[in-house]
Amino acid sequence: MMAVSPTRTLSVIIPALNEEDNLAGAVATVLDAIGDRFTDYELLIFNDGSTDRTGRIADELAAHNPRIRVVHNHRNLGLGCNYTNGVELARMEYVAWFPGDNEVPGQAVRAILDAIGSAEIVVPYISNPHVRTWSRRLISASFVRLLNLLFGLRLRYFNGPSAHRRTLLLSVPIRSSGFACFAAILIRLILSGHSYVEIPIPTGTRQHGRTKAFRLKNLVSIFSTIARLFWDVRLRDRRRYAGAGQRIELQA
Repeated sequence: MMAVSPTRTLSVIIPALNEEDNLAGAVATVLDAIGDRFTDYELLIFNDGSTDRTGRIADELAAHNPRIRVVHNHRNLGLGCNYTNGVELARMEYVAWFPGDNEVPGQAVRAILDAIGSAEIVVPYISNPHVRTWSRRLISASFVRLLNLLFGLRLRYFNGPSAHRRTLLLSVPIRSSGFACFAAILIRLILSGHSYVEIPIPTGTRQHGRTKAFRLKNLVSIFSTIARLFWDVRLRDRRRYAGAGQRIELQA
């Protein structure tokens, strides 16, 4: 098991697109979970081309907390692009992300943050999938099975709010602007031999608005990313990705 830093610091990326009713709650949830778990932290809010009051709310939150920084995109760049930019802007040892829709409850955020340092990568999976619609469960389960089959893995989930050492994130190419970037990062790092821990987390439901994950352009981006990743990992650079990361088991 890797050594745990006694002075852990954390950067949290919070992407938000038209989340005026959810952003303040999402930020409050993350801040409450951070508590005194880290010696220093920062929140990077990305207003991704919102047309509502999301940007103004983000600025108000930053005005009241010097550890919050806001980036305003003049157009919608996508989740992967925001995450990539966040990693580059981050100044702390570890990087986590949580969506601005406040769908991740405080209990789940705390579980993820508590696991940071137990392995190089924290990989959360949904412990209560029944709260989601049957169509979303079907799509998610099919996606997980497909990726495990293609890349020889046995992960329970790929698209959760994972956490990494920032140095690891800087070592891999992040080529997707969409939701699949998180799966691509996990696959590259685990097949490069880095340790990971899977933790169960409950998911909440959106209190306002609808999920944007299943828009047509996002689905196209996902399959494009998978195809490019398969070419890189299984064909072009297969010797580089021939390892298998150590799966860490947390003590109950």
